[in-house]
Amino acid sequence: MKTLWRHIKLYGVFLRQHFKTLMEYRANFLIGATSTIAEQSAGLLTIYVVMRQIPSLRGWNFEEVLLVYGLLLVSKSLNHMFADNLWTLGRSYIRAGGFERFLVRPVNPLFHLLADRFCQDGLGYFFVGTYLIIRAMVNLAIPFSVQNVVFVLIGVISGGLIFFALNLITATSSFWLMDSIPVTRAVFDNNEFAKYPLTIFPSWIRGALTWLIPYGFASFYPATLLLGRDPGILPYLGPVVAIALCVIGYRVWLMGLRHYSGTGS
Repeated sequence: MKTLWRHIKLYGVFLRQHFKTLMEYRANFLIGATSTIAEQSAGLLTIYVVMRQIPSLRGWNFEEVLLVYGLLLVSKSLNHMFADNLWTLGRSYIRAGGFERFLVRPVNPLFHLLADRFCQDGLGYFFVGTYLIIRAMVNLAIPFSVQNVVFVLIGVISGGLIFFALNLITATSSFWLMDSIPVTRAVFDNNEFAKYPLTIFPSWIRGALTWLIPYGFASFYPATLLLGRDPGILPYLGPVVAIALCVIGYRVWLMGLRHYSGTGS
């Protein structure tokens, strides 16, 4: 517990320094934070246009699709804000030789890597996703009970950890490939499917997004429970899947650290 509290306080120190730096260039901060709002507005407009022509997607109406979409965006935003540095591991740290400084300091290297950057772009995802969840719950008459609010919080935190774990597993390939972005992108881009109800896809895609690249636990399965769509046990497995993936991801990370031998420079 003492170690956990120490890392929380240390992360707070890093975060304050990042915000001081970001506030030196306020225009860049605002552009970064709002650019993702514009990006998601375009995606939402596409859904609106499609569902004007097709009011029901396999039994899912517009507001229900927005609930799925919003849950995914908030989950993604948590990973984007606090773990986006995984994308740059190969290019900015391993290839450039800067990773060694994480190994000679008395802090966990993975923690230091994550704390080394806060990505303000994720704020746009967070605000848009939160708005969509609230709007959908109001329009679908889903009560804002303690149980539902807690379930949404658990769902998006689990979803954020799933995004983090999958990015960690793929980013660790930098220790062998020097640049993991193509590998990470190949897995990460599958989250686009999870913006929509999985029931509209073929069974093999549903299976992949449930058991292989389980982004479905960040959006679709929590939404089915909130909507009372007889989801079975799967919505309750989100935290279990998230923890299991994080354990696997950290073990893969440790394997990569053992393989790392430095740049020689």
